Amino acid sequence: MTARTQGARVAIIGGGPGGLYAAALLKRLDPAREVTVWERNAPDDTFGFGVVLSDETLGGIEHADPSVYEAMQRHFVRWDDIDIVHRGVKHTSGGHGFAALGRKRLLEILHDRCRDLGVDLRFRTEAPYPARLAESYDLVVAADGVNSTTREAYAQAFRPHITSHRCRYIWLAADFAFDAFRFEIAETEHGVMQLHAYPYAADASTVIVEMREEVWQAAGFDDVTPEESIDRCAKIFADALGGRPLHSNKSAWTSFRTVVNEHWSHGNVVLLGDAAHTAHFSIGSGTKLAVEDALALAACLEEQPSLDRALAAYEEERRPVVASTQRAARASLEWFENLASYLDQPPRQFAFNLLTRSRRVTHDNLRLRDPRFTEAVEREFGCPPGTPPMFTPFRLRGLTLRNRVVVSPMDMYSAVDGVPGDFHLVHLGARALGGAGLVMTEMVCVSAEGRITPGCTGLYTGRQGEAWKRVVGFVHAQSPGTAIGVQLGHSGRKGSTKLMWEGMDEPLPDGNWPLVAASPLPYKPGSQTPRQLTRAQLTDIREQFTAAAWRAARAGFDLLELHCAHGYLLSGFLSPLTNHRTDAYGGSLERRLRFPLEVFDAVRAVWPEERPMTVRISATDWAEGGTTAEEAVAIARAFAAHGADAVDVSTGQVVADERPEFGRSYQTPFADRIRHEVGVPVIAVGAISSWDDVNSLILAGRADLCALARPHLYDPHWTLHAAAEQGYDGPGAVWPAPYRAGSRPPRTGRTDAPKPRLTLGR
Repeated sequence: MTARTQGARVAIIGGGPGGLYAAALLKRLDPAREVTVWERNAPDDTFGFGVVLSDETLGGIEHADPSVYEAMQRHFVRWDDIDIVHRGVKHTSGGHGFAALGRKRLLEILHDRCRDLGVDLRFRTEAPYPARLAESYDLVVAADGVNSTTREAYAQAFRPHITSHRCRYIWLAADFAFDAFRFEIAETEHGVMQLHAYPYAADASTVIVEMREEVWQAAGFDDVTPEESIDRCAKIFADALGGRPLHSNKSAWTSFRTVVNEHWSHGNVVLLGDAAHTAHFSIGSGTKLAVEDALALAACLEEQPSLDRALAAYEEERRPVVASTQRAARASLEWFENLASYLDQPPRQFAFNLLTRSRRVTHDNLRLRDPRFTEAVEREFGCPPGTPPMFTPFRLRGLTLRNRVVVSPMDMYSAVDGVPGDFHLVHLGARALGGAGLVMTEMVCVSAEGRITPGCTGLYTGRQGEAWKRVVGFVHAQSPGTAIGVQLGHSGRKGSTKLMWEGMDEPLPDGNWPLVAASPLPYKPGSQTPRQLTRAQLTDIREQFTAAAWRAARAGFDLLELHCAHGYLLSGFLSPLTNHRTDAYGGSLERRLRFPLEVFDAVRAVWPEERPMTVRISATDWAEGGTTAEEAVAIARAFAAHGADAVDVSTGQVVADERPEFGRSYQTPFADRIRHEVGVPVIAVGAISSWDDVNSLILAGRADLCALARPHLYDPHWTLHAAAEQGYDGPGAVWPAPYRAGSRPPRTGRTDAPKPRLTLGR
């Protein structure tokens, strides 16, 4: 028995686009199927106005059901431009390609298609309780929206996680067509408000007005009638609307909620569209995701031998796509939540920042879509002609970096008695020859007891200092213009462990040394319990840092970074999860900062004045009760006030039970926020893997430098290859003379076979 025959009777809860399209597809693929749709509202009831669909989604619809596609095609409004209006200045970016139609029109098309195919549409009818449907039907598709009663009925099975966000918004419409997708910013006496608008018919546009909750309340929107709200919005954005009114369709102010489910099916019940997942409207994804869900579900029911296999395949296919979309939507949502932070950016950079906010539009593809706009942003930023943003120089105190690429600190676990050897010379030397503006050492430990593993390097003996001087000398002599920095740290409670490839964070089987930390808390079950540091021991450790810094200065390092992240000793003082002290070094954030700042001040006092000093922090612990984003800003502000020239913004690794939200460039929003709220240069890290990412982050003003780790393990010449791939040959990426012959990509196999010139008749 196939999944198709097992799904002979299908119940669909919810008559939105996703549910209707699923019904049409399932009935079209098997006319013998009995497909019933329950919709509590009338056929012409809808709570939105326009629907935007991508070319990719439309291609799927055209392939699966040409008649639906052709009907939609007749009503599409298409446009290419995005207008961004801020402080009275409009910037337009073209080449984006949108297609939209009215939501009511889309529903009519799907109603007609379902009726033609014989789907039983039951409007103004509440669906029976999901458990009853599950008993009576072979398959129950829950397409009942963000407030899904089906999801709640089986909450223990689906395990939903619902997150509310900081902005209020309202869906409205205007009786004219904007000629572009329009974003407009209004700075009012109550705070910042934004308009998102786009055409969906020749004479109509969707208009969304959004603002943070506190702005919404300050403006009095919480205490007026819906009609007064709409009138106020029209007045606030009168310029964009040309003085014309707005109208609603049962519209109400609401807060966006992100829905994530651990499971999408339970028995023969499956979630689809907003019932399964939501993604913020600012990337236009709700209907798109629901329609794509319907396509995938129908295909899996056709392809798989059983219903269980089909539902598992559906979730396996769609989950990574949805997760990627939700990450992009979350980035976009948070960008608008923090919009006030970007208002003082130069106008074109502000526009570029908005366009690239989700990380789906990047510098490279925006350059392809609209080269004139992108070149104007680059000129305003200060890029010399023909120079990608990543190859513009950057100054920290007396040090000028020739480009914005940093080889991130990476522990190599290859030292003997803390002494860096030939491996470190080759490892760091190769990456210096590879073109990065700044090459960082691994965490260099300030004492034997402060090592993470027996293979960690140190700067607590003269022999170690001389070995480092050899490495620094090689970099300066063989790769002129490349800076090399040292990262100083102490392992704290995460020390005395095996080499990474033998068992990361696992205690040594023998030869352990005693550990110290802010509080006597083991890193994880089975880890050694550290001793809580006394006042006298704190003084000793501070002196160990200053002695190591003095040796680093003598070795010739260009920059020093203090490691206050990843759960090591100084990080352990900062996090409330690892600092339970009741003395002057624990409790409030101000007191938790005390010892790390004492160490910073002591190191800065012995570090040469002209050389920059940075600090690496974990901006979140990814764990409940840990460091908050607001505290991360306060921590960065404190270090900046004490003289930090830049903050290296990492996250996590503070507690073993963390739950990071991994994804491309997933840590950069923390750096972005610190940069704009504190006004200190930042180094962004975390799954930045492409030169396009680096260019995008730098040009948008979200980071000043980008640190990459794994890409530099894969390719020591990552920066030089990035230059070659972009056709750049300038002072920001200088090939060493012996390597210059390899500065062009090697030739590959022939692709220039003769093309056919004649077509002969049969």
